[in-house]
Amino acid sequence: MKRRIILSTGNVHKINEIKSILKDMPFEVISKNDLGYEDFDVVEDGSTLEENALKKAGELHKLTKGIVIADDTGLYVDALRGEPGVYSARYAGEHATYADNNKKLLNKLRDVSLEKRTAYFKTIIAVIFEDGSKMTAEGICNGHIAIEERGNRGFGYDPLFVPEGRDKTFSEMSEEEKNKISHRSNALKCLRNMLEEAIENFDNQ
Repeated sequence: MKRRIILSTGNVHKINEIKSILKDMPFEVISKNDLGYEDFDVVEDGSTLEENALKKAGELHKLTKGIVIADDTGLYVDALRGEPGVYSARYAGEHATYADNNKKLLNKLRDVSLEKRTAYFKTIIAVIFEDGSKMTAEGICNGHIAIEERGNRGFGYDPLFVPEGRDKTFSEMSEEEKNKISHRSNALKCLRNMLEEAIENFDNQ
């Protein structure tokens, strides 16, 4: 019987991205929604991405049986001294939409030249195993903020973020292309190594 990985997110885009990258691993990957926890939510009041990810994973771990994965992602813009950072999801307000956040970011950068719009995405993934042991994985993707929104794929700040060495925003890329270089992909690669080690230890018990 496959061990189960439970994703603490209800975000369909994130779920699909994570499932895609972990698809060949010997785990059954499901989301909290699959277990009837659609209304499960955690106040993300940590001062760092790691604190938020561990809190989300920990609260769901209390309710479920399996390996719980939670992540938190921030966009850090150098010209704005790291904004929006840990507040990326609610940059324009507590109930802000992706469009609201993108509009605020563009407004704040309206007088900043393209060469000074450097930024990076950072994802922290927290894992809590069946026995309560914890791990975190980190992934970063460097790039810059475009002058205007481009593309219609992805989510969040994807229409504005151009990865280093590319001329397309995440929203202009195919899912496969984005998953090869994204911050979440880089964090998941670290996570894969952790899970492979966990499998080996589990099999040797």
